[in-house]
Amino acid sequence: MNLNLIGMNEQIKENFNPYLEQGYTLGRVALEHKRMYRVWTENGEPLCEVSGKFAFMATAREDYPAVGDWVVIQERTSENRGTIHAILPRKSKFSRKSAGLVTEEQIVAANVDTIFLVNSLNEDLNLRRIERYLLLTWESGANPVIILSKADLCENVDEKIKEVESIALGVPIIAISALENSGLENVQQYLQPGNTVALLGSSGVGKSTITNILLGVEKQVVQEIRVGDDKGKHTTTHREMVLLPNGAVLIDTPGMRELQLWESNEGLSESFSDIEHLTALCRFRDCKHEKEPGCAVHQAIESGDLPEERLYSYKKLLKELAYLDRKVDKKAQSDEKKHWKNISKQMKIKSKI
Repeated sequence: MNLNLIGMNEQIKENFNPYLEQGYTLGRVALEHKRMYRVWTENGEPLCEVSGKFAFMATAREDYPAVGDWVVIQERTSENRGTIHAILPRKSKFSRKSAGLVTEEQIVAANVDTIFLVNSLNEDLNLRRIERYLLLTWESGANPVIILSKADLCENVDEKIKEVESIALGVPIIAISALENSGLENVQQYLQPGNTVALLGSSGVGKSTITNILLGVEKQVVQEIRVGDDKGKHTTTHREMVLLPNGAVLIDTPGMRELQLWESNEGLSESFSDIEHLTALCRFRDCKHEKEPGCAVHQAIESGDLPEERLYSYKKLLKELAYLDRKVDKKAQSDEKKHWKNISKQMKIKSKI
């Protein structure tokens, strides 16, 4: 594997140099499954796990490698195995709160240049869901591109595009149809050699079909949409990095049935720049956009320039982020205590030896 083809640059080389002198190997995580990792290196694709020291020092789920991460490994080439000792600094990471009751960050993909937010142009098109994806994408450090798939199932594509444009300010929007082989040529401009693109979206929106077309082979199993509710069946079961024929890297991900926010304050400002701009015009600096006089946001709603649903979504996401911040602070304090308690325990054990 030529590492330059999969995104290695001068910054990555510089970060890896101290490890190179110690005889370690540089690689990139292509697949992760239950704390086992398939890593692309110049020597092959060894199956790796983290070292004992790495696991001991990790305090949370986000401290472990994710698909797209550049990692420092010690290879055992004869066994096609390896041990991961460190993760190099990430330039971007798409994170969400992990599913369930635990307050924990789940990194979906790391070191991504562009994120294709795939949404189906059928009855499942949901503007509020797109707002969530955009918010997390802006926060990730990658650039969003909205892909509206299954255009052949929609009779008013231009109208739907305008609806999406109203909540995705300045974001490229591409309508495609795999069945009619249309619109895909507009996707190619983002698939440059060495660039990494992640496909994100709900189950059955067409991510696996897009992957197959871009690869030129039937790598992913594609299933028909369900009769009755117009939704697709889940196909991809794990996150995986694949190398496209033109040299771009594609990260395909399972459909997300649940997309909970994770620390997205900057992303909120970017995603709702229209409301943030209007807020600056309100009479009062601390305007809550309720019943205050001189509220520019409500004036825009009354004039028809801003949909009321947009403000409702903004407030809902603000509350969700505030609640998450409180939970994260409590968890961070608890994790810190556990971490130092473990270190103290280890030191006592060593002192007795």
